[in-house]
Amino acid sequence: MDLILARALHVLSVLLWIGGVAFVTTVLFPAVRRAHPGPARLAAFIQFEGWFAPQARIAVALAGLSGLYMVVRLDAWDRFASPRFWWMHAMVCLWLIFALMLFVIEPFVLHRRLAKAVEDPDSGRLFDRMERLHRVLLALSLITVFGAVAGSHGL
Repeated sequence: MDLILARALHVLSVLLWIGGVAFVTTVLFPAVRRAHPGPARLAAFIQFEGWFAPQARIAVALAGLSGLYMVVRLDAWDRFASPRFWWMHAMVCLWLIFALMLFVIEPFVLHRRLAKAVEDPDSGRLFDRMERLHRVLLALSLITVFGAVAGSHGL
């Protein structure tokens, strides 16, 4: 029963996490781009993204904790030694990228940099870079989710 709950929590948290990345990348960035001139885009994006960040932190934390619980409970460490389970490595790497971003880089580095950049008339370039990074992260996320679902079901 505990593994069923852990798996359900894991899937739910990944759904909220990657769904949020998809929303930010495919809806929020384009909406901000259309609604605001270049210099105002970064400030508008920061305002909206700030509401989502706490949700993303909770989802990423729950995904990591539930994933770790399942590996420990199933004693599945040996899967990390097999190329057949490449998707487990992908999940851990993707999780590390987002955990570092949400819990270390964003609060301790990025917030200060963005606060200064908003005042820069050329802040649109930083907005563009952030949008490209989100596209890359979304692509990696979708590949990982596809691989994890297919791999965990025998592919």
